[in-house]
Amino acid sequence: MTRLNDIPPLAQLQFYLTSSYPCSYLPDRTARSQVATPAHLVNTDAYSQLIRAGFRRSGLFTYRPQCGSCQACVPVRVAVDEFTPNRSQKRAMKRNATLDVTMRSPYFDPEHFDLYQRYQGVRHAGGGMDHDDREQYAHFLVASHVDTHLLIFREGDLLQMISVVDSVDDGLSAVYTFFNPALPARSFGVFNVLWQIDLARQLRLPYLYLGYWVDGSRKMTYKQQYQPLQGLIDGDWRSLPAA
Repeated sequence: MTRLNDIPPLAQLQFYLTSSYPCSYLPDRTARSQVATPAHLVNTDAYSQLIRAGFRRSGLFTYRPQCGSCQACVPVRVAVDEFTPNRSQKRAMKRNATLDVTMRSPYFDPEHFDLYQRYQGVRHAGGGMDHDDREQYAHFLVASHVDTHLLIFREGDLLQMISVVDSVDDGLSAVYTFFNPALPARSFGVFNVLWQIDLARQLRLPYLYLGYWVDGSRKMTYKQQYQPLQGLIDGDWRSLPAA
């Protein structure tokens, strides 16, 4: 088995295990993470290797689950050239055809932060992130040492959705998305994934990385709707079944 430090872009990185903390996905379980440091050396080349090994980025924090006997967190990616939207996804595309998208480098904007607060307050009340201040928001979604894009979705002058996306050498990686929580029927989240799949296809990148699929976690089951979906299991990327 190849060690992470044997991969040239990762040779200067160090990896450590965190202490145990409450699992964010499965109740009554604890989790641990393997973290890549120092953060300033996790550039696009290094992150391209790390994401293929199951790591994810949250601000300047690059990690992967390392929970001993529990293997519930499975890194997943969509094979974009083979993807065909289903009927409900096609409806989401039509409902949001009026959205205009602007791609920028990450920056802080009070309007974006206001939307983030409204989204967290409705969709994730009590989860902790609904109390994020400006500094926490900026650390989470603006800070980056990799090739990161801010996608701004507007309908006329109205801001409807923000998505943060990383570019790696074999795809795009969906970092985080938040949207107008007052319009759940618009299926903004579905449309956003479809838009990123199409962008990856236009850029001739084979994959869209969607983070972790967690068997038994309701908030992660949606990822199985994007087929063909591949999961990193025992060091190999394998096809995963549809939901």
